[in-house]
Amino acid sequence: MAKLSVELNRYFFEEERASDVKIGDILTLAGERIFGFLLVILSLPSALPVPAPGYSIPFGILIFLLAVQLIFGAKTPWMPAKMMQGSMKLETVQKFVKMGLPWLRRIEALTKPRLTYICISLPGRIIIGVAIALMAISMMIPIPGTNTLPAMGIFVTAFGLQEDDGFISLAGLFICLMAGILSTSIIIATIWGGVSLLDWIKSQF
Repeated sequence: MAKLSVELNRYFFEEERASDVKIGDILTLAGERIFGFLLVILSLPSALPVPAPGYSIPFGILIFLLAVQLIFGAKTPWMPAKMMQGSMKLETVQKFVKMGLPWLRRIEALTKPRLTYICISLPGRIIIGVAIALMAISMMIPIPGTNTLPAMGIFVTAFGLQEDDGFISLAGLFICLMAGILSTSIIIATIWGGVSLLDWIKSQF
């Protein structure tokens, strides 16, 4: 099977596409690595260091659904038909793919099957699924700073999953851990700030 960067470049730039790209349309690219592929694709817009307004929440929901199925040992993912019909403008997708291709190629140069039990064993997939589910929840929180790093953790972890590279997945899980600590700190600081502000307002009356 061709590398993901090659397939994405062919699909979105070399072949003629409709003006709107449906999530269901790109399933044809996934083949046997469908879980890792979908998680990589869905996390890519939020993982890039550019604003991706409006995508973190719906894509976070889809990622969460995939992660739960991964935890329960599903071999073929299921997503609601309505979500499968969701679409993005081709130009928007091409922008994200174009920015993401250099990163994909760098990771592909490092990946190879190793520590495969992390990616193919049930315990390994459960751990990966739990980490990705938690990061997906963080992606859905509408607070600045809780989206990009979790999406990066999902992206790297899922890339290792689709390439059966347990070492890369472990690196992704480490990023997920750092993202979890950061997101928790931001949430606590936001809540504490909100409480402090509320107390200040009450003290004025």
